[in-house]
Amino acid sequence: MMQLSKRLSAITRLVTKGNRLADVGCDHGYIPIALAEAGVISGAIAMDVNEGPLERARQNISKSAAAPYIETRLSDGLEGLEPGEAETLLIAGMGGCLTVDILKAGMETVRSMKEVILQPQSDIDKVRRFLAKNGFLIIQEDMVCEDGKYYQMMRAVPGKMEYDREIFFLYGRLLLEQRHPVLQAYLKKKQHNNEKILARIQEQGQSKSEKRTAEIRQEMQKISSALEYYDM
Repeated sequence: MMQLSKRLSAITRLVTKGNRLADVGCDHGYIPIALAEAGVISGAIAMDVNEGPLERARQNISKSAAAPYIETRLSDGLEGLEPGEAETLLIAGMGGCLTVDILKAGMETVRSMKEVILQPQSDIDKVRRFLAKNGFLIIQEDMVCEDGKYYQMMRAVPGKMEYDREIFFLYGRLLLEQRHPVLQAYLKKKQHNNEKILARIQEQGQSKSEKRTAEIRQEMQKISSALEYYDM
């Protein structure tokens, strides 16, 4: 049975049992292999834009019991996938802007999905804004810390998402409402780092740093607002 990292394991827990998976940017193919071996998915299409990672995925798949259930495709984003070929779309481990670009370029296929599972490495607020603007509702979120890095992930389905606070886009409404402990640790660490940066700027007395100081103070205010959820 495929053993996954903490990040990848958390992603697999968001996938609905019985669905057919499309994994965009499959890299080594670990997620579809693990899900197929566990009997969670009915099948998978593992896709990557580069032949190197796709070949690694093919080799890993061929050695696993999941081989009959997974096919591989060379594909730039969703170009190689037709609407209706899968029910779960997974895009994990890419930057938020690239994630949005892939979704935007393949919207016809995206809209045919029952669920979209995303784990952006950056610009997570942009991903949440895109989902809200394009008729998707985030119904599940998780966050893990692995090797000192923090990872947020989400499951979205067709629906209406009305976020009335900036911090919902930045940090995740569901994570805040659940008072997720990993998010709390992340926020406290971020706040502590910001305090150290401010102290350093003030020591140096650089007038050119006024804009940077204002940005940091603004971010600290947002973090403070988010941390209020943990005092409720």
